[in-house]
Amino acid sequence: MSFNSFGRLFRVTTWGESHGPAIGCVLDGVPPRLSLNAGDIQPFLDKRRPGQSRFVTQRKESDSVAILSGTFEGLTTGTPIALEIQNEDARSGDYDKNLDRYRPGHADYTYQAKYGIRDHRGGGRASARETAMRVAAGAVARIILGPDITIRGALVQLGEKEIDRTRWDWAATTANDFWCPDAAAVAGWEEYLDAVRKAGSSVGAVIEIEASGVPAGFGAPHYGKLDADLAAAMMSIHAVKGVEIGAGFAAAGLSGEDNADEMRTGADGQPEFLSNNAGGILGGISTGQDIRVHFAVKPTSSILKPRQTVTLSGENAEISTKGRHDPCVGIRAVPVGEAMMACVLADHLLLHRAQCG
Repeated sequence: MSFNSFGRLFRVTTWGESHGPAIGCVLDGVPPRLSLNAGDIQPFLDKRRPGQSRFVTQRKESDSVAILSGTFEGLTTGTPIALEIQNEDARSGDYDKNLDRYRPGHADYTYQAKYGIRDHRGGGRASARETAMRVAAGAVARIILGPDITIRGALVQLGEKEIDRTRWDWAATTANDFWCPDAAAVAGWEEYLDAVRKAGSSVGAVIEIEASGVPAGFGAPHYGKLDADLAAAMMSIHAVKGVEIGAGFAAAGLSGEDNADEMRTGADGQPEFLSNNAGGILGGISTGQDIRVHFAVKPTSSILKPRQTVTLSGENAEISTKGRHDPCVGIRAVPVGEAMMACVLADHLLLHRAQCG
């Protein structure tokens, strides 16, 4: 299988399957002499780890990361960094009853059509288990970016339930199971998702990722645009079906004067923007404003409610997917979105430095 790598100077390659012995990644292009140990990576993996609440899959994985190469005495050496996580709680037997039929909404049919073979155990390579290694890579990317760039994410819509943006509080995102910035909405979300889960169904979500402290100048016209790379990175996350930068699709409903991010001279003599409909990117290049990305995650395809499908031999059938699945996969997508933002920005920092010094 090809196309398991992304990035140009900071290049990430992931490997492994949901029910294989381990998953991992190789990071190439990490600058030398950066302080790095497993303790720098683990806190970010813990944010994504399954089994932390009743609202996510109950698969029990410690997601303990091991650094296999690329460091010496706690410093990066400039050589490829290999990271590995052991799979500890795979229950492959949960999938055996459906090995001869395609699960609607999953990649079962397309993998079979493309390769003529597929791993039916949890989707194999198509499983969101792969995203743990993106989070690990993102932790290293944050070290490359340094402390002046802050990346954080929030769940802003759960199914049909949206937050009240007038109550936005970043501190609230670490105080509930949803990464929700609207503390008043959490109780309603809990009741709502409990009902969805007990009904054997699922819902989608919208996630917002923000990067602050990014200097002006990251990105390049025309085929190295920062927003194009961010959109591709977010779309590559499992179950993502839509990405917006800044005002996104809402910009189509604005007038030219409303959409334009007007500028004045700030106290430091530098341009200061009066709004941020562009999401911190103009002409594919960062403006120095906060970079804002939204992405939409579809409902989890593995549900208990019977759905119509076909078998590998072409017969009509019904299917009900049992096992340990997220009633809303968007919850654990928040740290994944943060990681993809970090990886893209680290790549563009190195590209900018290479061209412009």
